[in-house]
Amino acid sequence: MSADSWIALVVLIGTVVTLVLDRFAPVVVLSGSVGVLLFANVIEPDVALSGLSSPAPATIAALYVLAGAATATGTFASLVDRTLDRPGSLPALTASTAALSAVVPNTPLIAMFAPRVVRWAQRTGGDASRYLLPLSFASILGGVITLIGTSTNLVVSDLLQQSGNEPFDVLEITVVGLPVAIVGITILSTVGVRLLPTRTAVATDLSQRAREFQMAATVVPDGPLVGRSIGESGLRNLDGAFLALIERGGVDRGQSTSLAASPDTVLEAGDVCCFVGDVARVIDLHDVDGLEATEHSHVLGTEGAGTLVFEAVISPTSRLVGQSLRSADFRSRYRGAVMAVHRSDGALGGQLGRIELRAGDVLLVLAEESFGRRWRGDADFSLVAEVEEPPPARRSRSWLVITATIGLVALAATGLVTLFEAALLGAGVVVLGGAITLREGWRAINLNVVLTMAAAISLGAGVAQSGLAGEIAKLVERADDLGFGDVGLVVAVMLATLVMTELLTNTAAAAVMLPVALSVAADSGTEPRMLAVAVLIGASCSFLSPVGYQTNLMVFGLGGYRFSDFTRVGAPLTLATVVTSAIIIPIAFG
Repeated sequence: MSADSWIALVVLIGTVVTLVLDRFAPVVVLSGSVGVLLFANVIEPDVALSGLSSPAPATIAALYVLAGAATATGTFASLVDRTLDRPGSLPALTASTAALSAVVPNTPLIAMFAPRVVRWAQRTGGDASRYLLPLSFASILGGVITLIGTSTNLVVSDLLQQSGNEPFDVLEITVVGLPVAIVGITILSTVGVRLLPTRTAVATDLSQRAREFQMAATVVPDGPLVGRSIGESGLRNLDGAFLALIERGGVDRGQSTSLAASPDTVLEAGDVCCFVGDVARVIDLHDVDGLEATEHSHVLGTEGAGTLVFEAVISPTSRLVGQSLRSADFRSRYRGAVMAVHRSDGALGGQLGRIELRAGDVLLVLAEESFGRRWRGDADFSLVAEVEEPPPARRSRSWLVITATIGLVALAATGLVTLFEAALLGAGVVVLGGAITLREGWRAINLNVVLTMAAAISLGAGVAQSGLAGEIAKLVERADDLGFGDVGLVVAVMLATLVMTELLTNTAAAAVMLPVALSVAADSGTEPRMLAVAVLIGASCSFLSPVGYQTNLMVFGLGGYRFSDFTRVGAPLTLATVVTSAIIIPIAFG
């Protein structure tokens, strides 16, 4: 190998190790790898910046605006409610989710659907864990039906174009993606659901734990605390518990006002102090002079001004991973009080504020209404949802979202405009039509996904330019030496991509493997698009672990799943995907 190939190999190994350790966000790791290749003179500046100049990140950003409009108008949300209320609803739910995921990015789609499944389970006594994992898998399967189903597809198409080939058309991969989705949904709704054990979903667990971690006490009239600030009273420095908020005035009549428990807040007679923490074990509020314990259970159901309860799922790249609520200074940083923590394996102990947080943990957060707007789409949380979701503000604009979505696909499919232009038009229509405001549209864009795409495209181009892709391709080509022809190459490329996807992110796996696949195609004389589709399917269809795909992690904590649940259900699904692809891809693209 050349010196550039060796440098690229070392950088690539370092990238894989760093991503597996989950110490830094993928966008930081991928951008850093591109920077190393640039300063080592392995790649030129134009290659390093190719991701930023690519239309793919801007295209997915426009699609996120469209998805945000769907959320603001509740365009597809009622579909979940109607489907779940029918007998034998799982096949219909997975099929409809896959169909919608073909035209709406699956991450915001699951962010819209998963909380509704949890609310349905709370309302009816159903089992949310029987639906959430199939919901995620169905969205992944639907994402390979069209080019706009997931950001990974756009990365593959962009790198294919950079290599001198034509990019994929919007419906070009449908000939493979649709059969893969149909077979996958069939297996998921029959064999897969039987392999899924019953788990305790977050809705049940959190409601139990929240009762363990909350207590209210009233400020006694004429007591020593009246007229003193919270800081002066010492109520901010309790061992194992903290004062989350103050309910003032008309608590018994449901007319209270909620106040943030800041150190400067002055206590008044009759104020109800809502404490969070393992209060019963750590502190007896009867011993606090000036406080009287009360039996009010209004903390979770508070209707105070602007106070809501949220479920927030910690992402793998969150600043909270490895920290406790206390060390992360959660209250000050996020302006919310954590009332309970749910973990899938149930391995929680000790004081609430001192629990070391992990990716996938679900936090029950008491905060102001703005908490959801501030932290939805942030890299710290995979999902932020209100426990009691209000009705959509602009339901009357649903028709506009549907029209824009259909128009986007139709325009791009006919070739009248490029996919990038069609996505911009769709986003412009929903903004100008009032389905979503410009500010809400900007917040709907997941900048972490957009920038990760740009960095991955640059890294993929760098791997190709360094010559490393050609060296790795020689190893993959051995599948052709066994006499299996195109089928062997497709399977070899797909399996290698699947392994990379479970180790890295799906976008990074696609960026690394596509140059390898194109080198294999060039050396073996096969059609480049055939192996590009194999990479696309392999990178997008991650079913074996909760960390391989964003939607899997979103439902991991909410459904109370174990890591092995994804492997148990995902193994037959992965096998079916590989077999179906190996049959159809050589015929359609060989």
